[in-house]
Amino acid sequence: MITASPTCRLSAPVPGWRELWRDAITDAGELLSAVGLAHRADLLPADDAGFPLRVPRGFVARMRHGDPDDPLLLQVLPRQAEHVEAPGYTIDAVGDMASRAGHGVLHKYDGRALLIASGSCAVNCRYCFRRHFPYGEDIAAAAQWREALAHVAADTSIRELILSGGDPLSLATHKLEELTRGLASLPHVIRLRIHTRLPVVLPERIDDAFVAWLAALPLQKVVVLHANHANEFDANVDAACARLREAGATLLNQSVLLAGINDDADTLAELCERSFAAGVLPYYLHQLDKVTGAAHFEVPDHLALDLVDALRARLPGYLVPKLVRELPGDPSKRPVADSAR
Repeated sequence: MITASPTCRLSAPVPGWRELWRDAITDAGELLSAVGLAHRADLLPADDAGFPLRVPRGFVARMRHGDPDDPLLLQVLPRQAEHVEAPGYTIDAVGDMASRAGHGVLHKYDGRALLIASGSCAVNCRYCFRRHFPYGEDIAAAAQWREALAHVAADTSIRELILSGGDPLSLATHKLEELTRGLASLPHVIRLRIHTRLPVVLPERIDDAFVAWLAALPLQKVVVLHANHANEFDANVDAACARLREAGATLLNQSVLLAGINDDADTLAELCERSFAAGVLPYYLHQLDKVTGAAHFEVPDHLALDLVDALRARLPGYLVPKLVRELPGDPSKRPVADSAR
């Protein structure tokens, strides 16, 4: 019988993205313990305000140990402030319900249609404008995307299809392949845009099968990432971004301006520089969508404008994101005007 040498060790298999997804932290006490704050139960509200905690362990590893004000921790940890009612904050902050044009289809803007591809996310961001969205009623991927594709086929003005959610990359790659097979007969659709946080919070999702699918698409490809702080980037995120670029995607980053997290010029400038170092161009800096439970993240418009002025003074123009907000019924994102000062 052949025995292994004492110096020969079989390495454990590297977990795939699905295993890492399932291993996410979903308990607030466990999250505090993981970042050295087990003694700070006072940080937690009585409940999660109807929006469960979920965060991958790889993202938790980027948080500063022992720091209750860590900017990554504050994006995902339920807080008592979520229970405070605020005037003007609603469960449908951007008018999604009025924009439904088919099962899982939102049609707000000329030339573009958005598919709610999935209701799942690898991370639940506490400021999420769709934290109250009825995903059970509106998922475009249901029934092999048939109803969503029928809407797109019937409107030849649609040149760009946007995959959103939830996070569209929560779907298995073969489900995304179903969609793009259906797009093959629609020559008016020339561009696929994917809005996703997974390459940032769970970069392992950008695996060989996904890259092969993306690279083979005969469409213009844009991937819009979502990072709010430079600390969200690490070597694994850089590698995922490199793979997306090699597959032919243009990479953009959109951020949300969040009080106590990125509402100072140094932090935003570092984010823009770090994003670009990963091959991702800063795109939008969103003013907070006024969704119920998120009012404590709001930054006043006049301060937001001052921050963008500071970025213009220190960064080249292509690294300065556009300061915008989304309002129900508007034909596009609305630039935040100087009149707000």
